[in-house]
Amino acid sequence: MVRHRLISTLLLAATMPAFPAMASAEAPAAASRSPAAADHFVTVEGIRFRVREEGPRRAPPIVLIHGFTFSLESWDGWAADLARDHRVIRFDLAGHGLSGPDPRGHYGTAARVRQLGKLLDRLGVTRATIAGNSFGGLVAWNFAVAHPRRVDRLILVDSAAYSINGVTEKPVPVPDVMRGYLLDPKPAAVAFSAGTIFAHPERLTPERLALMRTMIARNGSALVAHLEQFTLPDPQGPLGRITAPTLILWGRADKVIPVAQAGQLAAAIKGSKLIIYDDVGHAPQEEATAASIADVRTFLNDSK
Repeated sequence: MVRHRLISTLLLAATMPAFPAMASAEAPAAASRSPAAADHFVTVEGIRFRVREEGPRRAPPIVLIHGFTFSLESWDGWAADLARDHRVIRFDLAGHGLSGPDPRGHYGTAARVRQLGKLLDRLGVTRATIAGNSFGGLVAWNFAVAHPRRVDRLILVDSAAYSINGVTEKPVPVPDVMRGYLLDPKPAAVAFSAGTIFAHPERLTPERLALMRTMIARNGSALVAHLEQFTLPDPQGPLGRITAPTLILWGRADKVIPVAQAGQLAAAIKGSKLIIYDDVGHAPQEEATAASIADVRTFLNDSK
């Protein structure tokens, strides 16, 4: 029972996305629970994707991919800065946020990569900088491997890649406690999970926690199906085939994916640059918005 409880807690953490922004001087305004003015919906493979585009349409495109259970609001801080001179494209993964579920129930990484390519086709984007956090990072780097000519630069933020919590090329059975959480997320459970994601969960506002709970509750069945298909096969070979200039950002206090994996990832991707933030957890773009976007800016300028 203790082992199942531990696996449930770790599995929840390992697949959680960045939480909403902190209650701090640099935190963006609270996100709405309904589509914003910049949102529109694009149907790919029968899935109704919520897409948010900001910035000049003819500017260099950058795509931001959130992690498991959350939504495009995870990138509010970065998007506000990047939209000054980039076409910022954010979207909710299938079965997340305000996007619809996959009618065929395909939630594996390969399906996500395929859907990303088709979504970019629909948006008229042939090549872009791709950034992803946690599971979104897994999608981002797999897209870079599968479609190297479509990726200008790659930004990985506490990205999934190597095995964690027993997940390998085979999924881990979803424990009942995890299933129950996703189907009926209690406020206390959502607040508890924040302590795994953030070095300073006390900075989250009640509004942000409520938004996260809402996004989980409306997608519970799809999120369970996602976990049932979630795998982490040996990435060493594919990572070595990445050719795009790559920036890797990591929180030293990450309890989800150990900081040691940041070094592994950097060693596997030729020429990549690694930056580690002290006193920051699993979501540097949320917990260290100013520092991380400054480093992203430097990377974008230096890798032109």
